Amino acid sequence: MFKIILSVFLLTSLVYASNQKKIHDKNIQAQLEKEKKYAKEQRFYSEKEYDFSSAEVNPESVKNLKEIEPLYDFDMDDVYD
Repeated sequence: MFKIILSVFLLTSLVYASNQKKIHDKNIQAQLEKEKKYAKEQRFYSEKEYDFSSAEVNPESVKNLKEIEPLYDFDMDDVYD
């Protein structure tokens, strides 16, 4: 029973990791294409010509982030005493 659960867990992990790698590789390729374009043109863009939408955060990737808990409870009341 344990071997079956372990096998299913490993298989699921591998499928998830390969999917994340494909997404990551696709984003890298898109950025490399933009860099090739900018290197070929060899000019600086103004803020009106630059595409800032590529720097936006993907809402799907935010769901996977863990919430960071503070390491201590900081209390400002004791600071001014």
